[in-house]
Formats: sequence, C-alpha cells, structure tokens
Amino acid sequence: MTDTHHTAGTSAPPPPARDEGGLLSRAAVIATAMMFGLTYSLSAALIALDLSRRNLDDLTIGANAAMHALGVLAMAVLLPRIVARLGIRRLVVLALLGSALLLALFPATPVWMWFPLRILLGAASETLFVLSETWTNSLSGEATRARAMAVYTAALSAGFALGPLMLSLLGSGGALPYLAGAGVAAAAALLVASPRIQAPEFERPSRQGPLHFIRLAPVAIGAIILNAAIETAGLSFLAIYATKLGWSETGATSLMSCMMIGAILLQLPIGWLGDKMDRLTLVIGLAACAALGALVWPIALMSELATYALLFVWGGAFVGVYTIMLAIVGSRFQGAELVGIYAAMGLMWGVGALAGPVLAGAAMELTRHGLAFFAAAACLLFAAAALRERAASETGSGTGA
Repeated sequence: MTDTHHTAGTSAPPPPARDEGGLLSRAAVIATAMMFGLTYSLSAALIALDLSRRNLDDLTIGANAAMHALGVLAMAVLLPRIVARLGIRRLVVLALLGSALLLALFPATPVWMWFPLRILLGAASETLFVLSETWTNSLSGEATRARAMAVYTAALSAGFALGPLMLSLLGSGGALPYLAGAGVAAAAALLVASPRIQAPEFERPSRQGPLHFIRLAPVAIGAIILNAAIETAGLSFLAIYATKLGWSETGATSLMSCMMIGAILLQLPIGWLGDKMDRLTLVIGLAACAALGALVWPIALMSELATYALLFVWGGAFVGVYTIMLAIVGSRFQGAELVGIYAAMGLMWGVGALAGPVLAGAAMELTRHGLAFFAAAACLLFAAAALRERAASETGSGTGA
C-alpha cells in the first residue's frame, strides 16, 4: 500500500532534535495524552458521584454529563481554524491550565455553575485529545509511525486507568480529588511550556467543518466509533455480564482492569507490526481477531484463567485497531487537515460513547450473552467496512483511510 501525503497549506514540521529537546517533546506529548485520559476518567466519575451525594436525580446528572459532549462538539468545529493562529504548544498549555482551573472551581462554585464549567472542560479535553495525536504524528518518521502512535495510545490508556485509581486512593468526597487532578494538570502544563519543547507549525488554518473531514477518512471515523462504543459498553456492562454467569462482584469488576492492562502492554508489539507490514491489512486482522475473541467470551468465562488470558489479549487487539488507524491517518494527511480529521474523530468518539451502552443494553435484554454478540458484530461490521474501503481504494474510487 502506497501512502500519499496532503501537504497544502502546511509547513514541514521541524526535524527531531538530536539533544534533550527531542526527548522533552516526546515526554510532553505523553504527558498531554495521559492528562486527557486522566481528566476525562477522573472528572466523569467524580462529578457524577458528587452530584449523587447532593441528592440530585439521575436526569440532572445525565444532563450535566451531556455538557461535556457540547464542549467537545464546539471545539471540534473551532480547533482546525484556530490551531494555525495560536500554535499547538500554546493551545496545549492553555488547555492544561484551563483544565486545572476548571477542576479547582467545581468544589468552590454552586451546582448550577457546574453546567457551563463542564462545557469548558469538554472543550479543553477535546483540545488535549486532538493536539496530542497531531503532535505525536509530527514527531514520527514513516518507518516508526505505528510504534509512536502505540506509545501514545498506551499513555492514553494509562491516563484512563489513573483517574479511578486516584479516586480509590483519595476518595470522592470534598475538594481534595478535584485539587489533586488540578495539580497534575498544572504540572503537565509547566512541562509543555518549556522553551525546549518542539511543536509543529501550520501556515494556514482549515475552514472546513467536521463533515468534510468525516468524508475524507471514513474508516478512521469508523474505528473511533467502534472504540468508543465497545469501551463504554464494556465499562457499563462487563461486570454485570460476568456476575450473571456466576462470577463474584469483586472478580467481575477486575475484568476491565485486566483488559486495560492488555490494552496498554500490547500496543508496543502491535505498533512494531504496524511498521513492518501493510497497516490496513493489520487493522482488518485485528478487528477480525477481536470479533472472534468476543464470540469466545461465553465459553472462556466458565474458567477464571481462560477469561483473564483472553481479555488481556482481546484488549490489546481491540485497542490496536485504533492505534494503527491513527498511524494510517498520520501517514496520509498533514497540518491543519490532520488536525481537522483528528477533531472529527474526537467528535465521533462521543457518538460511539452514546450509542454503545444503548445498543449493548438492548442486546443484553434479548439474550444472556448480548454483550459478547454486540462486541463481535460491531468488530465484524468495522472489518467489513475496512475491507470494502481497501477494495475501493485499489480501484481508485476510495479514500483508503
């Protein structure tokens, strides 16, 4: 497969530094990715628990959570237009400092203020998500791009795991967990603000909307919807599914942790493969393996050892689909166009996160193993779409991304 680059309106990113500046830049990107995962996972659980403790009804708690999506939507539209003017590093620093300030404001303001604060937190979160992906891509050469995106995805997953860990250590009561999250975000901002940090620069902003970028990279958009749908469905229902099959509550809740560990540790070997073979073929293979693995869940869950082994490998393969798609997109697009595609992916993550639990819940109403069948069907549908897109690209009528 031949990669083509779209370079209009961009300047080439600076070459990687030979000294510590290059290492610092990579450390800054990893910190930014982890902070996106941490602020999202920490704030989502913490704010919901806090509102519930104040005796607010589920509708109000859900409406507050929806404000995050509004912030993501607004920033997905604005970000491709402003990144060329303000620059990646400045925007990342502003988003990190903004996240720190917003987290600190939650315990100090009345609940009605939490709605606009949540919108702003969603906008900051989307900024970190998109720009950390773009920045990682700019630091990567084609020969090691998949491995670089694997490190990024592993950092993202680690950040998602750190949020609940902080809550388990600090508790969810009072201002302490908010202030702890704010402190970590502020520390990351100090790292990124270092003058030795390198960031790419773009000459011209993109004025296209999210729909334009969705049409440019439909398979990549499908990958992010798949990732979000199954990730959120698993968080919502995997423990419930396991308990219905006879697992203890403690054992069932540990399954997501096992899956997350696999998602973190297996990204590096998957990234290595992505730099050694055709990446779209690898994506299709990983999606097919994830579909087959999900179909085996009902059998594996009868054995504790088989379950942990399967979910460890399955988590790595499933998240690997997203990792390699990031590398494919990064090899074909550059500059503000790449920012626009990553912003559209961030927006469609919200669509997948909304649809996943609803569809999985409906499947579990129909059959005892509905969660497994839903995950398998979603992975197979994506694999089929990727195969169709590859066939179209080979005949010259598809985007190939």
